Amino acid sequence: MPTPAEPKLATPPLSARIRKSFFSPAREFSLDVDFRVEPGFTILFGPSGSGKTTLLDCVAGLATPETGRIAVGERVLFDANLRIHVPVAKRGVGYVMQDLALFPHLTVEQNTQYGLAHLPRPIRKERAASMLQEFRIDSLWKRRPGEISGGERQRVALARALVTDPCVLLLDEPLAALDAATKAKILDDLRSWNRAHGIPILYVTHSREEVIALGERVLVMEQGRIIAEGTPHEVLRAPLQETVAQLAGFENIFDCTVESVHEDRGTMTCRITTCPSRGREAGGSVPLETPLIRAEAGSPLRVGIRAGDILLAIAKPVGLSARNVIAGRVVSLERRDMMISAWVDCGVEMEVYLTLAARDALQLEAGREVWLVIKTYSCHLMQK
Repeated sequence: MPTPAEPKLATPPLSARIRKSFFSPAREFSLDVDFRVEPGFTILFGPSGSGKTTLLDCVAGLATPETGRIAVGERVLFDANLRIHVPVAKRGVGYVMQDLALFPHLTVEQNTQYGLAHLPRPIRKERAASMLQEFRIDSLWKRRPGEISGGERQRVALARALVTDPCVLLLDEPLAALDAATKAKILDDLRSWNRAHGIPILYVTHSREEVIALGERVLVMEQGRIIAEGTPHEVLRAPLQETVAQLAGFENIFDCTVESVHEDRGTMTCRITTCPSRGREAGGSVPLETPLIRAEAGSPLRVGIRAGDILLAIAKPVGLSARNVIAGRVVSLERRDMMISAWVDCGVEMEVYLTLAARDALQLEAGREVWLVIKTYSCHLMQK
């Protein structure tokens, strides 16, 4: 009779309550966060300077919080009140930094074995060889970092972090410099590794695509605080804060005021207002039909519209379901790879994305009169 396999022990979550301040003549910054991360990918998302790397450094032990507690399950890594501060080398935390920090004078194999110095040599070699094979770089074991590609160096850095069998993995934009195809292959291998090990992974990125592709959960940071959290869909689909809206790809964000509420139609009329800009002597004003939210006439709000959700026409369209058809004039066109970014003055300046083929078919150029077409539910309202 076969012996039943032992059930895999559940990997404990990472929990942290951290407060740390920095003071310099140029900047005063305070990190103040409280979160719990379950096994799997959790994305740290936010603008530069929001405290993402500082948070990782505190978990790794490279930075010391002034107050708080960091633990993996019941194992305490830091507790200011109990004066517990586990050294970096004993935390069991894997950390891959943006610059990778590989040793240029060591081979791929030696770099991978670096964190196993306390083990006998045969075990070090066996574990490193297994990890290099898992990340498909076992053929490079004698080469040095300067002799391999950027994607291969990323794999070596991951192998070095994971060969120690960490209880938590910290990744600080490790794939930012790679092309999409190389990045996708490495992420597939990392997902495969974590399906077998199931540890908490904190992954810092500025890429919305990586958030959606990787994140089971997202923590959005701004000025040292966590301002939003949830699944990628929950956080990015309907952001409540302007910072999140910008990160989620709402290129057009304006002040607006509720002019009227149409409960019978499920909509409101809001008026966008802007200050003078780009040579404009006076500010602009544009009425816009938006979805109905809990707000009264006269309430100040912010409205966000994705550049890719706006259609352009060179003649006033009729017979459309879209409720916002606004006359404007092309101010400028800018090519971005295989896409065109058009700035259109319609009382306020809006950015619109279109294809090269659309630009050519419409014969768009600066000064051309156009019409913007915006669906009601493409207008996302936020509290000011």
